[in-house]
Amino acid sequence: MTDSDSDSGLTGPNPANPDFDGLPVVVAGLGVSGISAARVLHGLGARVTVVDGGSGPGLAARAAELEALGVTVRLGDGASLPEGTELIVTSPGWAPDSPLFAAAGAAGVPVWGDVELAWRLRKPLPGTGEPAPWLAVTGTNGKTTTVQMLASILTAAGERTAAVGNVGVSVLDAVLAEEPYDVLAVELSSYQLHWAPSLRPYSAAVLNLAPDHLDWHGSMEAYAADKGRIYEGNVVACVYNLADPATEALVREADVEEGCRAIGFGLGAPGPSNFGVVDGLLVDRAFVEDRAKNAAELGAVADVNPPAPHNIANALAAAALARAYGVEPKAVREGLRAFRPDAHRIAEVGVVREVTYIDDSKATNTHAAAASLAAYRPIVWIAGGLAKGATFDDLVQGAAERLRAVVLIGEDRGLIREALERHAPDVPVIDAAEGQTGAVAMAEVVRTAASLARSGDTVLLAPACASMDMFTNYGERGDLFAASVRELAGE
Repeated sequence: MTDSDSDSGLTGPNPANPDFDGLPVVVAGLGVSGISAARVLHGLGARVTVVDGGSGPGLAARAAELEALGVTVRLGDGASLPEGTELIVTSPGWAPDSPLFAAAGAAGVPVWGDVELAWRLRKPLPGTGEPAPWLAVTGTNGKTTTVQMLASILTAAGERTAAVGNVGVSVLDAVLAEEPYDVLAVELSSYQLHWAPSLRPYSAAVLNLAPDHLDWHGSMEAYAADKGRIYEGNVVACVYNLADPATEALVREADVEEGCRAIGFGLGAPGPSNFGVVDGLLVDRAFVEDRAKNAAELGAVADVNPPAPHNIANALAAAALARAYGVEPKAVREGLRAFRPDAHRIAEVGVVREVTYIDDSKATNTHAAAASLAAYRPIVWIAGGLAKGATFDDLVQGAAERLRAVVLIGEDRGLIREALERHAPDVPVIDAAEGQTGAVAMAEVVRTAASLARSGDTVLLAPACASMDMFTNYGERGDLFAASVRELAGE
């Protein structure tokens, strides 16, 4: 049993239950989730200490706000365990091998994440006696889009819902909302799942699995195992990707409720118990009578925005979870039609001199970039940044025939260049914005890409890397790309 699996002996406290009253709790991290957890625990009567290894004016200001409430904050020391601690609630990004958790393990102190805390704080819905069910989504890519699609479908079905977790509303805020939700669409990262041993969703989906965050998890096996936690205790459906056998393997390993079914989704014609595509239509052959012979039409591929292949797969996964909850086909169609994707997800930002410019700055790993590269041709590809331990051979090999040219940026550009030399040696490769950051860097990148593009080409920002070496985050990277395209157009 790992530290994250251990139980504190707290038996499901909630705001009406005094189990937290006077309990010495440490909150690890002074970010958004840490502040939220600290406020909630303080409100439940816990004696809260927040620890963070960082310092500086920003953290000091956040600390002052919590200290005004009576919360103790220790900056500059995120390693030592305060004496008497009986529970740690960690922010998702704190790695399992952090010294604080080693100290907790030696002292027998359990570690929860904010999702575990939220799960234990759920309140029964009026008239049912049961908390709102969670329809949960994880995967290397597509989580946010799928959860937002799912929330749109549930809303179209007349349910009071929200996209929560690693997106939108804080999961803690959602479970403690004054007006309760009927059902929650919950995005969960591998970090959050690692620290959520009690989580048991109503139904859940793993969209895909590809190497990511291996520096945090330590291995692909550990990363996959944490993703697979989402299937534990599922009641109705474990939804998996027919094109990704690793997701089905996680279903096979899961301990689920009696009667829970494995439901696959894919872009081909579906077999019984699966979701798929037939003649441009999204089709359900899982939640219908006599599924060996019948199917339900859920909408058209054209109802998905944008209708790129990986986004159609996201829509099918969202539809499967909604149908597992009992949503009618009409609401699936209405919800997909109403959905609008967030910025920086394969978003067209302009057409300049017959060249289309696409912002997929959210493609921060190779799996996400591969999905973008598969949607266009010919492509001038803007790639690079912080690789996070990734390798690029499979990505480049799969996209080589689509590439007109490549513009490389960022700290780990050399890794991509080496893969291009091995698998696409005839594709022109240009280094841009060396030693530069921010708006100046992106303006040069876009000018360079424009000089390489021909009429009918797509300039695609799908970096396959994190952004923090040159930009504040992937959002700033995408915003500056769009601004540079507008400048190129003379707007």
